[in-house]
Amino acid sequence: MDHPARLDALRLRLAAERVECLLVTSLPNIFYLSGFTGSAGVLLVDEGRSVLFTDGRYALQAAEEVHGSRVVILRSGALKAAARRLGRYRCAGFEASADCRTWRQLREQAGACRLRLLENVVEQLRLVKDDDELERIRRSVALNSRAFQQTVKRIRPGLREVEVAAELEYHMRLLGAERPAFETVVAGGPRSAMPHARASARRLGENEVVVLDHGAILSNYASDMTRTVHLGAASRRARALFRVVLEAQQRAVAAVRAGAACSAVDRAAREYISRRGLGRYFTHSTGHGLGIEVHEIPRLARRDKTRLPAGAVITIEPGIYIPGMGGFRIEDVVVVRERGAEVLTTTPRALLEF
Repeated sequence: MDHPARLDALRLRLAAERVECLLVTSLPNIFYLSGFTGSAGVLLVDEGRSVLFTDGRYALQAAEEVHGSRVVILRSGALKAAARRLGRYRCAGFEASADCRTWRQLREQAGACRLRLLENVVEQLRLVKDDDELERIRRSVALNSRAFQQTVKRIRPGLREVEVAAELEYHMRLLGAERPAFETVVAGGPRSAMPHARASARRLGENEVVVLDHGAILSNYASDMTRTVHLGAASRRARALFRVVLEAQQRAVAAVRAGAACSAVDRAAREYISRRGLGRYFTHSTGHGLGIEVHEIPRLARRDKTRLPAGAVITIEPGIYIPGMGGFRIEDVVVVRERGAEVLTTTPRALLEF
């Protein structure tokens, strides 16, 4: 990863914002800018240098991981030490992700320096992935798909949802994942009508739909995929509902290209589902950005006018959720290209019946 180039790109943005430095407290952003993966650290970037403040637990790790930034090892109080440096500047930026305690400590230590909250300044840089990032995401997606393929053939009535989730995460680990990207969703029967249902102790039943939503972290980058399966032969109604979701998903994928508005991609899926009389059952956005975190900017929602840049990575995941019956969702990871979408997820999208 070319961390010096990323820092230079950030410096251009800071100059445009008319701040002399940025205090980076978001761990994903610290990793993006420096390579540091520890759980405690603060990065201070100005026009001439970048300094990572962390403590002795991470001395060896920081020496190995950090590129393009100087490392300062402290006994404790990385934030306090970094905040004291702000007194050297007239105007400093801090991230919108900072909490109230961080803000109070900055205010106490910054002296006469004027503090400005900057929203998504690093996240905007992260929106467009370089070749190395795309390769990491591609491998993460492939691993996640293999974990699904190794798990799905073992799903049967009587298994608890948590057992299926554990099986998925077990295969992720065996295949080399560092961890799941988020809490694995396995929801059967009426529970599948909850888009973010946590896997529970409920046992899967015969002749019911099961939604599986899972992702892996590989080389610090996330994947995300949802598939819908049916235990037993699906009813005519279930197949019809699934076909609506599949068609909506493919229409949204077809709407993806560099320069397309996020709202237009969302509209491609949402209008089709609405025309089929099912609009009230589509209760979330059509997708989201993906990278170091499983949920990044942009959001593919009806009011988001963000124009998709080439090189962005997003998910496409329309769904229908009918209370008392169940839910149907399909999610793939795609790369935004100049003339369309490159779909990274290769797992078949058909409704699987066991």
